[in-house]
Amino acid sequence: MTNVTSLFVKTLEVHQAVYQHSGGWIGHRILLGIPTLLLRTVGRRTGKERTSALTYGRTDGKYLVTASNGGSSRPPAWLLNVGAQPECAIQVGRRTRKALARTVLPGDTDYARYWDIVNSANRGQYRAYQEKTKRPIAIVELTPR
Repeated sequence: MTNVTSLFVKTLEVHQAVYQHSGGWIGHRILLGIPTLLLRTVGRRTGKERTSALTYGRTDGKYLVTASNGGSSRPPAWLLNVGAQPECAIQVGRRTRKALARTVLPGDTDYARYWDIVNSANRGQYRAYQEKTKRPIAIVELTPR
């Protein structure tokens, strides 16, 4: 891992910790005002709660998050967790709600529209991540309950 990548990862870890420990008072918007939510899943092997800070887009009352993992060849663990257990929770700012996750992949009728929404919300970064990996980057639709 390069020093720049390491610094970026540490910055994201600090952001998530601040978001969690402030109860959502601080952290809803990350660098450049990009909206961020906390996704709480259940570990598919451990059964323990896992939390991930993720940028998101919105459409039709749903939250959209992207399983980019920075363009890694492996998907993030949270994607495997919601695949095994789609019932999860999201925290947006100070509000926490239960949600149902649905994975959307290329070929799904919603994928292209969702991709444009999340890529725009993250200032075009997801397009750059997709260029780094051969795996199709999944989008997860989170429907609040």
